[in-house]
Amino acid sequence: MELPLDHFRLIGVSPSATSEEILRAFQLRLDKTPNEGFTYEVLTQRSELLRLTADLLTDPESKREYENLLLNGKSGLEFSSNREVAGLILLWESGLPKEAFKITRKALQPPKTPALGSSREADLTLLAALTARDSAIQEQQLRSYSNAAEFLHEGIQLLQRMGKLGDIRKELEEDLVALLPYRILDLLSRDLNDQESHKKGLNMLENLIIKRGGLEGNNKSEYTNFLNQQEFEAFFQQIKPFLTVQEQIDLFLELQKRGSLEAGFLAFLSLTAIGFSRRKPEKLFEARKILKKLNLSGLDSMPLIGCLDLLLADINEASARFSSSSDENLRDWLNNYPGNKLEAICIFCKNWLENDVLVGYRDIDSKEVDLDSWFEDREIQEFIEQLEKKSNKKSIRSNLQNQQIQKESFTQRTEDFDNLSENIDDKRLPWPGGIKQNYEKVEIKENQLNEEYFKNKPIEFYNFLIERIAELKFSFGEFLKDKEIINRSPYLIYIYAFLILFAFGIGIGFLRNNFKKSVQDESIPEKPLISLDKNQKLNEKDIIQGIKKNPSSKLNTIPEKSTSIISYDFKELNTPSPSLEDIKNLINGWLLSKSNFLEGKTEINLSKIVSKSLIDRTIEERQNDIKKGIYKEINSQIRKIDLESQNSSRIVVLVELNYLERILKNSGELVNETSLNPLKVKYILGFSNKSWKLIDFVSGL
Repeated sequence: MELPLDHFRLIGVSPSATSEEILRAFQLRLDKTPNEGFTYEVLTQRSELLRLTADLLTDPESKREYENLLLNGKSGLEFSSNREVAGLILLWESGLPKEAFKITRKALQPPKTPALGSSREADLTLLAALTARDSAIQEQQLRSYSNAAEFLHEGIQLLQRMGKLGDIRKELEEDLVALLPYRILDLLSRDLNDQESHKKGLNMLENLIIKRGGLEGNNKSEYTNFLNQQEFEAFFQQIKPFLTVQEQIDLFLELQKRGSLEAGFLAFLSLTAIGFSRRKPEKLFEARKILKKLNLSGLDSMPLIGCLDLLLADINEASARFSSSSDENLRDWLNNYPGNKLEAICIFCKNWLENDVLVGYRDIDSKEVDLDSWFEDREIQEFIEQLEKKSNKKSIRSNLQNQQIQKESFTQRTEDFDNLSENIDDKRLPWPGGIKQNYEKVEIKENQLNEEYFKNKPIEFYNFLIERIAELKFSFGEFLKDKEIINRSPYLIYIYAFLILFAFGIGIGFLRNNFKKSVQDESIPEKPLISLDKNQKLNEKDIIQGIKKNPSSKLNTIPEKSTSIISYDFKELNTPSPSLEDIKNLINGWLLSKSNFLEGKTEINLSKIVSKSLIDRTIEERQNDIKKGIYKEINSQIRKIDLESQNSSRIVVLVELNYLERILKNSGELVNETSLNPLKVKYILGFSNKSWKLIDFVSGL
């Protein structure tokens, strides 16, 4: 038998070694006899081969002749049949375990199969096991994990066939199990053109997760001792970027069917990623459906669902979701945001998509999110249009009564966003998402805010939009500034455009006929939070009685339309835990004062019970009415009030109103009348400066 070995490598010296160095190496090899269990006979043969090599290399003449043979192309050493096992041991010891394993495996197969029970059979079987293990280790060092697994697998099969060395075979099996994550990584990280390897890696990954009992690792399996939960999470995060978004969706949905909640959350993220990146809004519906059914401990799903609502142009729902968040820091940030709430929600959504959704996929290029391009996409617009066409009359009325949105420029407001992230605890969602609920700085490009940005837009679209705004402003609960809308947030424009085009298509006449209903006669609360100044011409009793007597004609009308300004002094609600009646009185105070102000009768002086942003929005609405030469007569009467949630800093109540709104020209000519019975509104109160204030409301729930 010829082995790929020369005398220098056999004894472990270089060709330039001196005789003293050769003898020293020879002695070290003799002293370092393998103690794995080889027979005495083969170890004796090994020692004899080492001695012959030492004699040859220490004799100058013999060494010179051997070196000439090497120069002339001689390779390998010939071993007689009775010494080939010893030669294979020396080949293994020389750092060539793969070569030794292949030759040993061949020597154990027919027709060279040794006699059963012979020392040759025992030595070759032991050598096969040792060389298989060392070959696997060598391949692992080269990061060739699949090749390493092949060596272990072949070694295990050989020992099973020989029926020997059960303990060593068990060690090889454990090594193979521990190698599985690395094998999966090796297969999946290869080029996608290698479909066979990629598919094999996917199957191995799914089987591994299933045996572990899902992503949570609920089952005790053979992998538990080699891959604990923390190690598995680190491995999975490393594996994830080598999977396409569709592969991840398929994997996570299958795991969710088997009971893995964390896989369900990952399926939600993957569906959101493919929906946004591939402009498939229908995938966002699938994602939302999954998230609503999840019951993961510590997961605040409201802002995440709110982001999906925003992408689907449902501003009311998005605002309601964020207001319902259990994250107190998020709510405080939203309530104290210097701009309007829509702007804050857009920033949150953009940040969430960039940092938590569109990362970790082989076929999605993670880059800065552009919400403009999403809302500009023709397929998205058509999809949202179809949704609105399928909505019923109730949803139409909800759109007509959606909450007022303050119209400030979508400027770079990130300072408060950063301050918030510093004060928030490190709250992480379940580990697969790797999501940290922080609010990072998101830069808003200036060119999104100026007129230059709109120069390339279709002028016909904007002309049409401007013409229709004046006719339909009342339907959205506030009046937009005419041409100033061109300088406003693109997000606000697109969303209002969808709603306006839809409402216009249904027809103003249809809405007018459909909504003309009388308001049910119901009184204003008995104890409104209003106290009158001594010099006031009309008192509270007169106003309330006037509303009761004539609720549907000249609502809250002051006789002879007095031009004098009536001021009200609203009392603070500073009870730490106010009753439902107290809250009802506060809301009635807001409704009464707002109604009188929009009719042009009084100033609005609600700073003690209403937030500044809400007051500013109402003032702006009245200013727009004045420009148009109109005023509003509004009768809002509370039919029912229910407490949804309450803590030391936040109260949410659900209110049903009888609502009648009449828009009239200054001459008294009726422009439009809208009646909603009931109109459902969610009111949100916050505790600030030792008193409760109305900070926001959401209409048309």
